[in-house]
This record gives sequence, C-alpha cells and structure tokens, in this order.
Amino acid sequence: MLKKLTKNWALKLLALVFACILWFFVTGEQKLERSYAVPLELKNMPAGMMVVNDMPSMIDVRISGPRTLLMNLDLQDIGIAVNLKDLEPGLSTLKRLEERLNLPGPLKVTRLSPSYIDVKLERVISKKVLVKPQLSGKPAAGHRVAAVHIQPQQVMVEGAESEVSVLDSVATEPLDITDARETRREKLSLSYPGRYSSLKNQLAVEVEIVIEPTPKQ
Repeated sequence: MLKKLTKNWALKLLALVFACILWFFVTGEQKLERSYAVPLELKNMPAGMMVVNDMPSMIDVRISGPRTLLMNLDLQDIGIAVNLKDLEPGLSTLKRLEERLNLPGPLKVTRLSPSYIDVKLERVISKKVLVKPQLSGKPAAGHRVAAVHIQPQQVMVEGAESEVSVLDSVATEPLDITDARETRREKLSLSYPGRYSSLKNQLAVEVEIVIEPTPKQ
C-alpha cells in the first residue's frame, strides 16, 4: 500500500503544486471588480402609448468575478432590457434591474446606479390645430396689413395626450414686414417646440400678407 502511494511521488507532488497555484489564481480572480456603463433598452412598447419622462440611456454597473472573464467581457453582448409589454398608462417603478442583465454565470453584479427606473406612459393622440403667423415690424408709413392668408390653415400634431390635448395653435417662424409696401408671399417653417409631440406631416405653410395703402379718412 505504501509502495503504491509513493510511486511516481514526484509527478503527484508536481500536480499538487499546480493545483495549489490554480486555486490561488482562481481565488485571486474572484476578488476583481470593474465598473461598466451598460445600455438600457426599452422593449415591447404597448401599442398607442409612449414614454413621457426622462430615462437614462446607460446604467452604471459594478461587476465582480474571475479576472479572465471580466477582461474578456464584450460590452456589445450585455445590456439591460426592460419589457414594457404589460404596463398601463401612468407611472411604473421597475426594480431589480440586475436580474435583467445577461451576464455569464460566474459574474455577479455588486452595484447598480440607478438601481431602479421610473417609466411614465401616456396614450398617443392626434389633433388638428390652427396655424398662426408671427409678424414682426410694421409696414411703411401710410400702409397697413389688410389680410393674412395661410395655406393650409390647420396642421396635424401627434404625441402625448397631456401635451396635445391642451394645444390649440402652432406658430410660424417670424416674418419681418418692416417698411413693406407690397403684398408678401412666403413659405414659412412652423415653429413647434413640443417635448413629447411633433408635427405629423406639415412642416411649412404658404403665407400671404396683403399690404395696401391705408384708406384716407
């Protein structure tokens, strides 16, 4: 029995040394931590709804694990995907983001910032609103603005219900008529600074400013 144990003792000792080295190597790797900026992806937006609050595009994540895995971690292969499929209109708080991070098994998340996100959804609606021209300056002395014609007179706005529902008009870019003596015809861009809504199709309108001599008293 003793003879069997001592047979090839040098090879067995060498194997034991390598095993100890490997153990210390793996143990040392497990203590390594690194920080990453991981993209946040919103998936399966419910039909007819949209997000109406500021959302982070990246999540700061601190990950621990074997050094080799961390050094070879490809950021293009990881991300935090949030499924919005079953959310209703209103504010929802989504927690436990680390569970949505697709990491290789040995790697663990030790910190996230932010650790949760608030998602506010609203219904998307469309509405026709009037176009109002912005005029600056005054015609030449002895002249006046007799009429203003706009084509089209209304445009379609689409977006978040809370923003679109209170809208009644959209302004054009300013048109300077200082010292004008004749009728002006211009194609003017529409000025619409909506945050969660936008012009659906029409981005400019034709405007005619009829300028004529002031009638004598």
